[in-house]
Amino acid sequence: MERIFPKVTGNAKIAENTYEMRLSGDFSSITAPGQFVNFAVEGCYLRRPISVCDVENGILTVVYKTVGKGTEIMSRIRPGETMDVLSGLGNGYDVGAGGKRPLLIGGGAGVPPMYMLCKALVRAGARPVAVLGFNSRNEVFYEDEFKAAGAETHVTTVDGSYGIKGYVTDVIGKLDYTYFYACGPEAMFKAVEKTVKSDGEYSFEERMGCGFGACMGCSCKTKYGSKRICKDGPVLKRGEIIW
Repeated sequence: MERIFPKVTGNAKIAENTYEMRLSGDFSSITAPGQFVNFAVEGCYLRRPISVCDVENGILTVVYKTVGKGTEIMSRIRPGETMDVLSGLGNGYDVGAGGKRPLLIGGGAGVPPMYMLCKALVRAGARPVAVLGFNSRNEVFYEDEFKAAGAETHVTTVDGSYGIKGYVTDVIGKLDYTYFYACGPEAMFKAVEKTVKSDGEYSFEERMGCGFGACMGCSCKTKYGSKRICKDGPVLKRGEIIW
């Protein structure tokens, strides 16, 4: 973990209530897809944890939804401003476990970390397939980016206004794959767990006090004892999760 003060180079709305922020700085502490950063937001006591979408050439990209006071304040930050960031938090996905045909499952705000993972898997020689789930057309983002990165990409919307009508599980049950990676709400995970037919990894969302394991506020029980989502996660193996 490192505390850094990167400069914002871009912060734009890319879908309904969804923003893409780019920051320039030393992000060498981010070593694996699936890690997150923690933003200090003026006027908010606790930092805001945001998944890493991508890191390349000293530029960090995060994609976040405006769901409360902190992220609403973040949406008004302009290029040139400096952020207070704890970088390189949490563990990450095991890229080496993916095999030749890994499946990426992203639901809403769980889509961004799948993008960095997708690029890492392609570099490792895999041919990933991505299933991205949203509520409606106006919430869809990064479909073209996943395709450009080399993934066979499927988009679902609950209301059928774009892509395949339904949920991610309506697609993944028809696919062949060697391993899966998932990020999204826990309700999606429980549905995915009943559908997937391989080993895999889930990245959990949890309310965090500190973001680096000191406060124990995000502890959860696993088959191998208690783990802290922020420090020992957010990525957990399928076999260790107690549903």
